Amino acid sequence: MMHLGLLFIACLILSPLQGLAAEDDYGYPIQGSHEATILGTPVPLMPEFSGKMHSRQLVLDVIPGRQKPQIFFYDDGLHCTFAYQKHKAPLVFLIAGAGAGDRSTKLMTMMKAFYKAGFHVITLPSPSHANFIISASQSSIPGDLVEDAADLYRAMETAWKQVEGEIEVTSFHLCGYSLGASQAAFVAKLDEKRLVFKFQKVLMINPPVNLYSSATRIEELLKQIPGGPKKQGIFFNKMLSKFSQFYRFGNFVAINDDFLYSIYTERLFSREETAGLIGLTYRINLAGMIFSSDVMTNSGYVVPKNRMISNTDSLFDYFLVSSHLSFFDYFNEYLYPHFQKRRPGLTRQGFIDSLSLKSIEGYLKSSSKFGVMLNVNDFILSKGEIDYLRQLFGERAKIYPRGGHLGNLEYKDNLAYMVAFFK
Repeated sequence: MMHLGLLFIACLILSPLQGLAAEDDYGYPIQGSHEATILGTPVPLMPEFSGKMHSRQLVLDVIPGRQKPQIFFYDDGLHCTFAYQKHKAPLVFLIAGAGAGDRSTKLMTMMKAFYKAGFHVITLPSPSHANFIISASQSSIPGDLVEDAADLYRAMETAWKQVEGEIEVTSFHLCGYSLGASQAAFVAKLDEKRLVFKFQKVLMINPPVNLYSSATRIEELLKQIPGGPKKQGIFFNKMLSKFSQFYRFGNFVAINDDFLYSIYTERLFSREETAGLIGLTYRINLAGMIFSSDVMTNSGYVVPKNRMISNTDSLFDYFLVSSHLSFFDYFNEYLYPHFQKRRPGLTRQGFIDSLSLKSIEGYLKSSSKFGVMLNVNDFILSKGEIDYLRQLFGERAKIYPRGGHLGNLEYKDNLAYMVAFFK
């Protein structure tokens, strides 16, 4: 699979029909937003990481005594990855994007770059990842930036307590990509009160300005399928049928960053279907999140209330139901009602507004510790939101002409900028 994928990327790079040649001095070659998002960075344009990295996986008991349903028998605690220097060094926490685990491809590349530059590193899964929902989320209902930040902070404290006797740390830093970038901002704000880490630098990579509006833009990708909205159901079922056999049994929530790339490079879908493919992949990640949350809370949203699922039961029917739920279904029927009960008087618009960087705008504008990396053609942001981030961060914003959503994260120049920011 890998050599076919590399050949496919090489063809894209060499083909003048793709319009990959640029009139600027930025060397990331893939012009299309959707293509960049799916294909990422061609291997020859990634940095090489030679030498051994001292690392191991941490398994954390973040919420002692937590009871877990039988279907999650495999979950033995929150998984984080720890890379450590043999000498005194700064430590950077890395937060994964939506649906990604602690060892996602992008996180591992970032970890290697920071390790090579002399940092200790701890990676954390996204609060929307099944492992985090099961083992580290107090409510097991992800989506509120303030609560997710508190859960992340607790996980960071637990990780730090486990390793602090092994390493010498000179300072603490924080970095996240996509959803993890927005969460990093809220974690840093919480740290201003808690003062456990006193983060010196915080870097946000491709953050959404507002989670609701970015999720809306991703959902709308499904409307760009060939034939228009009328063909959406046919397209959706066609795509699902091509890979749903992998999830008839077992943990369908464990989809990693390579999933989208693998499907695309296997030529299962046409170039015209790229937007829909991204939208569907988002739906499947969302399905894993919804399923995990529903089972943990016994809400009866997907799985009938009080039904005990054993580890030998097929999850295929739950997969089909969950994967047809949109973000709007999750928000309107599950997420917002949960917080409305807990916060009397909370309006739907008020909740949407709280899921935005604008809700902590004053803090972000006044704190010199923050930096942001953006791509002009990132489809999760509107032009107005890109202009907003440009204005909010000023000289602290690094803006690239292309890269889609995270497509250029592993490009050597981008990684060099990340490291330089913390240096």
